[in-house]
Amino acid sequence: MRNFSWKYFTLTGDVEAFMLYREMEQQAETNADSHDEEGEEASESDGTS
Repeated sequence: MRNFSWKYFTLTGDVEAFMLYREMEQQAETNADSHDEEGEEASESDGTS
């Protein structure tokens, strides 16, 4: 969906498509950060680094 919204924006210049693209980028970053934090918590709980 992210690629589609970017392609649509580049072809049409539609601001709504760009806003959708940015929202999906932010969600992907948030999910990646959450995943990293979960991994750190797991390694701390089992005593490994």
